[in-house]
Amino acid sequence: MSDGHTPSGGPARLNTGVAHNARVWNYWIGGKDNYDVDQQVGEHVAGMFPIIRDIARADREFLGRAVRFVAEEQGIRQFLDIGTGLPTADNTHEIAQRIAPDSRIVYVDNDPIVLVHARTLLTGTREGVTAYIDADVHDPDAIVERAARTLDFARPVAVMMLGILNFVLDIDKARDIVRRVLAAVPSGSLLVLTHPTFDPELGGEGQIPAMKFWNENATPPITARSGTDIAAFFEGLELLEPGLVSCSQWRAAGSPAAVPQYGAVGVKP
Repeated sequence: MSDGHTPSGGPARLNTGVAHNARVWNYWIGGKDNYDVDQQVGEHVAGMFPIIRDIARADREFLGRAVRFVAEEQGIRQFLDIGTGLPTADNTHEIAQRIAPDSRIVYVDNDPIVLVHARTLLTGTREGVTAYIDADVHDPDAIVERAARTLDFARPVAVMMLGILNFVLDIDKARDIVRRVLAAVPSGSLLVLTHPTFDPELGGEGQIPAMKFWNENATPPITARSGTDIAAFFEGLELLEPGLVSCSQWRAAGSPAAVPQYGAVGVKP
């Protein structure tokens, strides 16, 4: 493996001896905030499942299209981005505040390497607000309570859960997390979600052995789900066009190839 950029500093709980999702994902999209162990696991997974880099890029491109759609066409000015990941170009606040400088964004993650770089996420416009919460998706009540210090939950919020519920292994727990967060936001709020799938119609069969290797060699453990299970996260919401589709194809220009990662946006009635 080539020598990668070595992130420096950070809290004591940062474990550089085991590959971690945020850093491997960063490696797949061409970032520099990863260690040799992340590169090695990332290369092995990519060897087993070569489309993984396409998935990583498609998920990031979905974020850009979804934030623009939510801000421009839905008029949303508040974003709760749960499972932020490492900052790269065009983060949620940068896209939203270009459209509406007064947008307010709260990022949530519990990965120590993301915390190290959180300051990058806090450089928003003077008119708007950006904040970062070090919290776990498994504790939605704490996320809501702390996010309410920055966001006005009497006004619509875009709840963003891109590639995060796949780290909640129990489907009932994952659905409960979504319900509890959405219960705190008013009518007109949105759920913006992506999630990996093993559905064969999207070419997802290869996720299964790749995720098995991941769970044996990296952290945190991950799971893929069927389109039916992923659609259930939107129960009680109105799915906006084009519905639940491959994230690479959601409101995309042209006819991009499908990747085995669903994406959708739903509005709370």
